[in-house]
Amino acid sequence: MMAIAAPPDLDILAINTIRTLSMDAVQKANSGHPGTPMALAPVAYTLWQEFFCFDPDDAAWPNRDRFVLSAGHASMLLYSLLFLTGVRAVDAEGRVLDAPAMPLEEIKRFRQIGSTTPGHPEYGITTGVETTTGPLGQGVATSVGMAIAERWLAAQFNRADAAVFDHATYAICGDGDMMEGVSGEAASLAGHLRLSKLCWIYDSNHITIEGPTSLAFSEDVATRFLGYHWNVIHVGDANDRVMLRRALETFKQTTDRPTLIIVNSHIGYGSPKQDTREAHGEPLGVDNVRATKLEYGWPEDAQFLVPDGVRERFDERFGARGRAAHAAWSGMMADYRSREPALAARLDALLARGLPDGWDADLPSFAADAKGLATRDSSAKVLNALAQRVPWLIGGSADLWPSTKTNLTFPGAGDFEAATPGGRNLHFGIREFAMAAACNGMTLSRLRAYGSTFLIFSDYAKPAIRLSALMEIPVIFIFTHDSIGVGEDGPTHQPIEQLAAMRSMPGLLVIRPADANEVVAAWRVIMPIRHEPVALVLTRQAVPTLAATGTAATDGVARGAYVLADAAGGAPQVLLLGTGSEVSLCLSAQAQLAASGIRARVVSMPCWELFERQTPAYRESVLPRAVTARVAVEQAAAFGWHRYVGLSGATVTMSTFGASAPIAELQKKFGFTADHVVAAARTQLEGVA
Repeated sequence: MMAIAAPPDLDILAINTIRTLSMDAVQKANSGHPGTPMALAPVAYTLWQEFFCFDPDDAAWPNRDRFVLSAGHASMLLYSLLFLTGVRAVDAEGRVLDAPAMPLEEIKRFRQIGSTTPGHPEYGITTGVETTTGPLGQGVATSVGMAIAERWLAAQFNRADAAVFDHATYAICGDGDMMEGVSGEAASLAGHLRLSKLCWIYDSNHITIEGPTSLAFSEDVATRFLGYHWNVIHVGDANDRVMLRRALETFKQTTDRPTLIIVNSHIGYGSPKQDTREAHGEPLGVDNVRATKLEYGWPEDAQFLVPDGVRERFDERFGARGRAAHAAWSGMMADYRSREPALAARLDALLARGLPDGWDADLPSFAADAKGLATRDSSAKVLNALAQRVPWLIGGSADLWPSTKTNLTFPGAGDFEAATPGGRNLHFGIREFAMAAACNGMTLSRLRAYGSTFLIFSDYAKPAIRLSALMEIPVIFIFTHDSIGVGEDGPTHQPIEQLAAMRSMPGLLVIRPADANEVVAAWRVIMPIRHEPVALVLTRQAVPTLAATGTAATDGVARGAYVLADAAGGAPQVLLLGTGSEVSLCLSAQAQLAASGIRARVVSMPCWELFERQTPAYRESVLPRAVTARVAVEQAAAFGWHRYVGLSGATVTMSTFGASAPIAELQKKFGFTADHVVAAARTQLEGVA
C-alpha cells in the first residue's frame, strides 16, 4: 500500500478508493463503464459499511444478506468492494479457501480472458457474486426469488428462539432496469407477496447509452412502485450519506412491504465528463482520469492506489459486524442441532443440493395402455410423489397450473402467499419472465425450484432460462402443450421453433418424454442434477403408455436415446427416430413396414444433450452409420434433426406454423400419420437402393 496526502476522513478516502480503482481498471482494460461505479460509490459504501451483513471469512454463510448488482455494467463497483473488504474465496462446493476472492491482480486484469473480473458479474466465476447480471432487469427479478426463498426458509426452519433465516436482499438497479418489463413483473409480484426484506436501490441518473433518458423514458417511477404496494423513499443526492442511512434504516424497520430507495446521482461523479454518454459506456481516457483524480485530491499518476487505512476501515465495521453475526448464528445453530436434529439434517441436505434417503421410493409405475394419458398428467403424479419426499421442491406456474398440472395437491402443501409463507405452491401470475427469474433466485438460495407454462410461452421466459444455463444451476422448467396437438387454440399457441431454440442453448437439458414411463425416467434424471437446468416438455393430449418403455425407459432416458423397438429378423434397413408423442407414431409405422417385409428400428430420443454425452460406441449401437435410410418424426421444426438423419435423411416435421382445428385434422394436414412416415421410409430406402 501507499500513503496518500488526504484529509483524515477515512470514509471519504474509502469511497474515493472505490472510484479510482474502478477508473483505473476500466482505463487499463480500455473497456467498460466507469461512470456508475464512480457515482454510486457512496451508496454502496454506506450500505456495506453500515447495514449489509456478510462475513468476509465465509461468503457461503447461509444467513448472509444478499447483494445483487442488477446494473451489472457497474461490475467494478462490486469487484472493488470484494477486494477492499477482504472477502475470501469459496469453491464450487462451498468450501472456504485460503485465498482472497478478489486479489488486486484480478482487478488489474479486468475484462481479460480467464480473470475473475469479467465485464459483467458472473455467478460461479467470482466469490461474492450472488447471481449473474448484465441483461438489465434480470438482477432485480432474480432478487425477488431470493426474497421468496428467505421467507419460505424462515417459515420452514425458524423457531421462536432460533432465527435460522432472517437475512435481507439488496439490489442496485438503474434506469435501464426500470425500463425493462421484467422489473415491473417482478416488482408487482414482490409487492403482492409483501416481501419486506427486499430492498431495491434505484440509481436515477437520467443517462443511458443513447443519451438522456428523456429521449424515451418519462414515467413517474415512484408512483408506479407505490401502485405495486412498495414503500418508496427518495434520496436527492447519492453523496448524502446521512439521508442514505435514514433511508436504509427505514427499510430495516418496514415489515409489511418491499422498499424502493430512489437515489439521484451524477454519472461519473467528479469527472470532467460527468453527465456524458462516454462516462457511462467508455473509459474516461488518460487525461480525464488524471483530472478526475485531482478533483478527489488523489495523486494523479498513481495507479490502483489503496491508501493506508482504507482496508482496515472496511474490516473494523463491515468485517467485524459480519463475523460477529455469523458467530452468533453458529452458536445458535449448535443448540438448534441438538434440539431439532431432524430439521437440521433436512437443512444440511438442502444446502448441499442433496436428496433425502428414499426420495424416489413412491414414484408411480404405469402399465401398458393403448389409450394412455397425457405426459402432463403422468408428470403431475410423479411431481406430487417427489414433493412429498423432497420437502424443498417448491414451485408453481404462470397462471396455468390447471393446464400444466403442476400444483402440489397433497395435504399440507399449501399456497405461498403473504400470510402463508410456508406454502409449496407459488402463483406467479401471468409473468413468465419474472417466474423464470424468480426460480433462478430461489435455486441460488438452494431451493429446488420449478416453474411451468405452455411451451409456446417459453419465448417469454427464455432470457432467464439462458441465465440458468449460464450459471449452471438446476432450475426445473416444465412446459406443456408441446405441439400442434394443442388443436383448436391454433398457431398462436402451437409451438414450432421452441424446441430447436432451447436445444441450441448450451448447458440446458431438454427432455421430451414419449409416455408415462419415460416421464418417470425423466424425473429420475432431473432430481439428482446439481449443476444444470432442465426443460421438461410435455403433451396436452393423451399418448399411449408403451409396453417397451416399461423395461427400457429408465436406462434409455438417462442415456438420452435408445433402441425402443428393434427390427425383427435381421439388421435394420431404416431408422425411425422420434421424441414425445411421435414415438408411438413411429411404432405404428414400424408395424406397417414390417408387414411389407421392411425392417425398421424405432429409436426414442427424449434428450439429445444426454445422448451426445454417451460414448461413441453407444451412439453407434443406437444409430449405426451403416444404416443411412433415416426418418425423424417430431411435431416441431426440423432444425437440428439432420445431425442424426444426415443431409439426405427425411424429416416428418413442421415447416410452417400450425392451424386452428381438432387434433386429428391437424395431424392429417401436416403429415403426422403412420402412412406418411411409412412413405418417407420407403423413399429413403429407394434412395439407398
